[in-house]
Amino acid sequence: MSVSEKYNSVFISVFNVEASVLGHDFTSDTVDNWDSITQLSLVTAMEDTFDIMLDPEDILNFKSYLAGKDIVAKYGVTF
Repeated sequence: MSVSEKYNSVFISVFNVEASVLGHDFTSDTVDNWDSITQLSLVTAMEDTFDIMLDPEDILNFKSYLAGKDIVAKYGVTF
């Protein structure tokens, strides 16, 4: 499984969505069930999947599908 597929699979699992909905408009402002609990689930799943530990600032800024890619890339995850 590629890095992108792993990244997508976390979103698919946490938000229970199809891959086709993931993109630039998949954000905490546009996704109804993206709340603080889901945010923590998403971050925890990303950390487990990529064996990284996000800084608190990055956790707070992980508010969209695209922003998340930039954030995990800071930890050596290459897309």
